[in-house]
Amino acid sequence: MTVMTETSQHSLVEPILAEFRTEAATPRRVLERIPSDKLGWKPHAKSMTIGQLGWHIAANPGRISRLAQGDSFDLAQADFRVPSDKSLNEILAAHEESVREAEQFLQGLSDEQATANWRLLRNGVEVFCRPRIGVVRSIMLNHWYHHRGQLSVYLRLLNVPVPVIYGRSADEDPFA
Repeated sequence: MTVMTETSQHSLVEPILAEFRTEAATPRRVLERIPSDKLGWKPHAKSMTIGQLGWHIAANPGRISRLAQGDSFDLAQADFRVPSDKSLNEILAAHEESVREAEQFLQGLSDEQATANWRLLRNGVEVFCRPRIGVVRSIMLNHWYHHRGQLSVYLRLLNVPVPVIYGRSADEDPFA
């Protein structure tokens, strides 16, 4: 008889959880730099405002955690409108709550649940089917990193010092 330890029960999830914990502080640093008087600013007519982008980054881990708890999600149910009337304090509070929610989800995810297929549908028609852990990797984490990078460009365009993300930025050097 094999005794499963906490670590062995979550062996597939542990690297993702460790990465999530390491990465969670970085979006917070970038979000904190959003100028509260520029929440409506956007670099292009097709772009989100900096406030909308900040909210999207803040809410992403929690939203994806909620979606990934089920076996599928139909895009016909989605509301992709991003609120624009949030204050910087609301964005930062949303980030904290979202990170807590995502960490709880990941901590509770067994290997069986992680490897189970998760389906994205559009009006009942399958768009893709992937292991749940792959959805977490691509839509929660990679998507989060992508938008965090966008936000750093927004900050640069507004002449706001860009914080350290990986190593130094043109404005900060953690090694100096």
